[in-house]
Amino acid sequence: MPVIVASAAIVATAFATLFNNNVAALPTEVGVTNDATSLTLLFQNNLNVTDDVNHVGAILLDELPYAKAGLACTAIGESLITWETLEAHRYDFERQLAYQSFIGNAKPVQRYYISNGVISATQEAGSLQIAAQPGRDIALPVLCTQSSNSNSVYAPATSSNKVIVKSGSNTFIGHRNQKSFRFLGIPYVAFPGRFQYSKYPSAPSGLVDATQYRKQCSQPWQAEGTTAEDCLFINIQTPYIPKSGSTKRLRPVHFWIHGGGYTGGTGNDPGSDGGNLASREDIVTVNINYRLSTLGFLAIPGTDIKGNFAVSDMIAALKWTVDNIAAFGGDPTRIVINGESAGGCSTRVLLGSRPAIEYFQGAISMSNLGFGYALGIGYSYAGTYSDYPTIQGSYDMAGQQIFTALGCTQTALEDQIACLKTKDPLSIVTASTVARYIVQDGYYVDTPILDVAGKHGGAVANVDVIMGITRDDGASFNTYPKTPVNSISEGLQIGLGINAVNAQKVIDSGLFPSPNTGDFTKDSYNISTRIATDLQFRCVDQATSFAGDATNAFKSVHYYQMDRTYSGYDPNNLGGPAVTPGYPKGNPNLPYYRIHGSDMPNVFANIEGYRDENDLKTIQVSSGLFAEFVKRGTPNVAKRAEDGVRSEARMDRFY
Repeated sequence: MPVIVASAAIVATAFATLFNNNVAALPTEVGVTNDATSLTLLFQNNLNVTDDVNHVGAILLDELPYAKAGLACTAIGESLITWETLEAHRYDFERQLAYQSFIGNAKPVQRYYISNGVISATQEAGSLQIAAQPGRDIALPVLCTQSSNSNSVYAPATSSNKVIVKSGSNTFIGHRNQKSFRFLGIPYVAFPGRFQYSKYPSAPSGLVDATQYRKQCSQPWQAEGTTAEDCLFINIQTPYIPKSGSTKRLRPVHFWIHGGGYTGGTGNDPGSDGGNLASREDIVTVNINYRLSTLGFLAIPGTDIKGNFAVSDMIAALKWTVDNIAAFGGDPTRIVINGESAGGCSTRVLLGSRPAIEYFQGAISMSNLGFGYALGIGYSYAGTYSDYPTIQGSYDMAGQQIFTALGCTQTALEDQIACLKTKDPLSIVTASTVARYIVQDGYYVDTPILDVAGKHGGAVANVDVIMGITRDDGASFNTYPKTPVNSISEGLQIGLGINAVNAQKVIDSGLFPSPNTGDFTKDSYNISTRIATDLQFRCVDQATSFAGDATNAFKSVHYYQMDRTYSGYDPNNLGGPAVTPGYPKGNPNLPYYRIHGSDMPNVFANIEGYRDENDLKTIQVSSGLFAEFVKRGTPNVAKRAEDGVRSEARMDRFY
């Protein structure tokens, strides 16, 4: 459960003095509220984690008279920044302050209070300089130091880096690290109970400690004590906190839905932490937890257990975001949902869910699974994600099997359900059979597919959409032969789980030529990977994209394929590119599989070390394109450049 602080004392003397003692009662160790000023975290983030130590940040406050400028910095545990610091990091601060001017947060020629003086800056390179001191009662923006220098997503909250944000009846204590303000483990609803739907609003009110991650949802293969059934939390990273009650300069919102096959995953994953994206791209990022496995998806015909509990969680999190994100600097009218794998499937579900459609303005579906009907394969694993069975259909696959696995073998169904409700959550999600199917429950989902062609009377969100895959998504789902094979046909049969007749059809078609390396095992696996990628990933979303465009179901639609990727889901132990002299982390210029989930750094820019200089360039560009879509509904890089000096300031900021 989140820590709800029931009482508080008066904040530090500097803060009370600064704002004439007109502040709410707060814990004495808290750094600052946003009652009287916005806070903008400035950091020239080039996404090179090894270079972070060479950069210094600052915190920009609203206009204040000089007499109060120092107190304002003291109130957040900082001091007025010195000219020596600015001069030592001139490149960084010229670009950061030029960007503030570009977005309208500063005048074309803007003066700022610093330690013992004033500086001025424009959008021109080399413009940062000491300026004449105005009258001391003249209000100017204030530049404070930024002493939170850890770039770790696990950087702890301290007495000097905490920050308070109020929204509705809640007050949230977060903190900052080197790159963003962070609010972690916020309950977006009260836990509704097992096999009950999330109801918004229902989260507890009061003072919420949002300085650390809470437990991820119950799932297998996690450390003891790190999961719980009560897990409906949201994490926020933001570069900007507006003045309390202000809606000025709100940033677009990236709303992330994690993957994991609906049986695993978490919004706490450091690989999808939004701090880098928020810092570099000046957007607000949101990551959520939702219930998994049988706890999130069990559906039983003729009962109130109709499945899609996880979908109700996602929609409740969206509603919470719409109602509260402005307090954290996010624009509730510019929310883009995004997910990968099962998260990409969730994006598709929400695109067609009537209760969800009004709460977002764009959608990204990465490596969604679907189709899978070909070569005698029938209803494949992938097909269960983009085709939504009836409640009965889901129950046939994961109903009585679950009861049996958990020893709930009573004669009456109601007794079986009562038995299941007594079981430990971990035993439920680790059972030999679990529920993981989006179903047609008649409320959250009322069509068998995302109905872009309008054949099922379904609703579709008319928003901007991106769909796409990694080049070899299917390599994570076909089978690499355990022993060498003696023919292409044999390898295809093993890799795809098809018979000899269908394997020969593939060969005879000429559509999937062999690399002809002389190694039947590798050659056949390359062919089966191409087919598995098309069958389980490419075809479903290309078909959806074309149909959504042809019918105008989507406002706009874009499709991509990632050809430069990193580590991902690798059950076949394929590994990355080979290590060669000069490439201790692998040589990306050599052949390697672009497996499922290996494109996450292309969105979030979280990667520890680079294989070569092009890795850094790639994530700078690719994360920027995704962020551009969040901002403007198009990944078109041309829109990142406007005209004249503005484009220079902007491009320097982003690239």
